[in-house]
Amino acid sequence: MFDVVVIGGGPVGENAAARAARGGLSVALVEHERYGGECSYWACMPSKALLRPGNALAAARRVPGVPVGDRLEPGPIFKTRDSVAANWDDGGQEQWVRDTGMTPVRGFAKITGEREVTVGDRVLKAEHAVVVCSGSVPRTPDLPGLADARPWTSREATSAGAVPGRLAVLGGGVVGVEMAQAWARLGSRVELIIRGERPLPGFAGFAGDAVADGLRADGVTIHQRTEARSVSRSDGEVHVELADGRLVTADELLVATGRRPATGDLGLDTIGLTPGGPLEVDDSGLVKAVPGGWLYAAGDVTGRAPLTHQGKYAGRVVGDVIAARAAGTDVPERPWTRFAATADHHAVPQVVFTDPEVASVGLTGAREPAHREVEIDLAVAGSTLHADGYRGRVRIVVDTERDVLVGATFVGQDVAEMVHAATIAIVGEVPLARLWHAVPVFPSMNEVWLRLLEAYGL
Repeated sequence: MFDVVVIGGGPVGENAAARAARGGLSVALVEHERYGGECSYWACMPSKALLRPGNALAAARRVPGVPVGDRLEPGPIFKTRDSVAANWDDGGQEQWVRDTGMTPVRGFAKITGEREVTVGDRVLKAEHAVVVCSGSVPRTPDLPGLADARPWTSREATSAGAVPGRLAVLGGGVVGVEMAQAWARLGSRVELIIRGERPLPGFAGFAGDAVADGLRADGVTIHQRTEARSVSRSDGEVHVELADGRLVTADELLVATGRRPATGDLGLDTIGLTPGGPLEVDDSGLVKAVPGGWLYAAGDVTGRAPLTHQGKYAGRVVGDVIAARAAGTDVPERPWTRFAATADHHAVPQVVFTDPEVASVGLTGAREPAHREVEIDLAVAGSTLHADGYRGRVRIVVDTERDVLVGATFVGQDVAEMVHAATIAIVGEVPLARLWHAVPVFPSMNEVWLRLLEAYGL
């Protein structure tokens, strides 16, 4: 018997479990693969290890007088990537689970009843709560021949130890564009296949256009307004037939067409829920559709904000809520407390680590009559010094009735570190008249904040 059973030992599950344990509860953390999860071994960390060298080389080339080489050396990059991914060994992460006072349990978890999780032949009972943090899995399109073509998913794209001569990428979302650029800079001839006019359809249009320009500058061929009709593999080559009749031939095919909640094999039908879909939760992480107030969920599995940092945030909320309720402490049902994942609705930051980078938080454009967009070039003294011929653009979205920021998008080299200021302004609902007194350092790229406020009319 445990107080809490957490299903999924990735970053989200680790945070939920650790917060519950910090609250004095006994916790079992169940993981069927590797503690540390997708982000540590096949996503956020190794992908950025592959991207960073190419970004650094491109940045150095934009500063006159800096001696740089002509190309990247894949060997050392792969070695660093492997180290960042702990050589796919989760021994250190499992030891952290033990050191934190939790009990690691290896194996596939199934919910087999109220407050009951079965792992192999072991039945785990939860006194207070079961928390599902099982994440997401790749969404694979139904294409003739795809399975037999043995395509890459994001896992193969971030862990491959050799550079394919030719790489086809299906999908223009974050994974698609990041991996297209990473492998192009490592030496692959990359062809990107997208349905729309531009990649990154969920972002502001100028962001997708800028990333497309960056990809083309690295030699990536972009097939726009089309999709794959069929896939085949023969004689070591992958052949992708497009809807417009064109044929793309490559050595490897990366399918990056999105992800779905990993709920298909959790046994949700035993508690009256439909397997395969997201677990809908309230802001405390409680799955309201299950009576008794014992089932919680956080992270990608909820479908709310499928980003690692946002999942970790929700995991911390869930762990604190469970510990408080177990102790008989009142948990207020109001926003902006440590018992509510309120930011999911207002201020979800995200960075696409391409070159140029895209950093966004909140709304990407006006959605209501009271919203006003202000958009300017990121052209200040700091950007001039940062890179020769620096190109960037910024858009903010303002709620004119309250005179507060509700969205911001930054596009340009090294803008990732700029988005947190916008996140703070949105979460804190800082009036623009007060934000004007947050004086940006000169000469830094943050001086763009002054230009934005001036363009707004302050």
